Amino acid sequence: MCAECGCSITDESKELLQSKEHQKAHEHLHHNPQLNDAKTISVIQKILDKNDHEAKHNRAHLDKSNVLGINLMSSPGSGKTTLLEYLADVAKFKFGVVEGDLETNKDADRLKAKGIPAVQIQTGSACHLDAFMVHKGLHDIPLDDIDVCFVENVGNLVCPASYDVGTHLNIVLVSVPEGEDKIAKYPVMFRQADLVLITKTDLLPYFKFDIESEKKEARKIKPNVDILEVNINDIDTIKKVADWIDFKRRMR
Repeated sequence: MCAECGCSITDESKELLQSKEHQKAHEHLHHNPQLNDAKTISVIQKILDKNDHEAKHNRAHLDKSNVLGINLMSSPGSGKTTLLEYLADVAKFKFGVVEGDLETNKDADRLKAKGIPAVQIQTGSACHLDAFMVHKGLHDIPLDDIDVCFVENVGNLVCPASYDVGTHLNIVLVSVPEGEDKIAKYPVMFRQADLVLITKTDLLPYFKFDIESEKKEARKIKPNVDILEVNINDIDTIKKVADWIDFKRRMR
């Protein structure tokens, strides 16, 4: 595992993950944007190539069942699991969830209590899901019985943006209590977004958060990104998210 954050590609590339070269590569990946070491670049490329190959396999797996895959990414506590719980009440489509957390089955149990097919992936010390983990999870999701499969990634605004897990779309959440600097601070994550959800907008009166300015910041990073505001106390905002997903599903 990486010396810096425990990030991994799983058993399929264990020989890379346990090597000193990979530890050095991961350190460079997060702390040296120049990446001017040839060996470092080579190891990083091997890791990402293995992941990308598996991601293509995951997409093919979803396509075979005509299922739209959506990667949900955000920092911890932004409301990913809560959003899924509320979507179950309003969505016109059926969905399942591959759930990623370092430990516990709590989020998967919450979803199952709502009647949502869910499988928990416990990553241990890994700070993100990768395509190999998601591949294993997909085999426990009844793809023939659903229209959409969500991958709820580990709460983290850094590493998940660098790993294709084999979905078709990315939704990134940012909540009002996190403050109005997260989009600017983590541009790589928001550059990957097909939809940005600004959540917990019912708390706007209690936090300094210029929502229109944050929308401009998101569109500065990705000009055509869709943005929706979410307030779980206003079911219409949840319906708008469901409608966006349903539109994308039907347009495939």
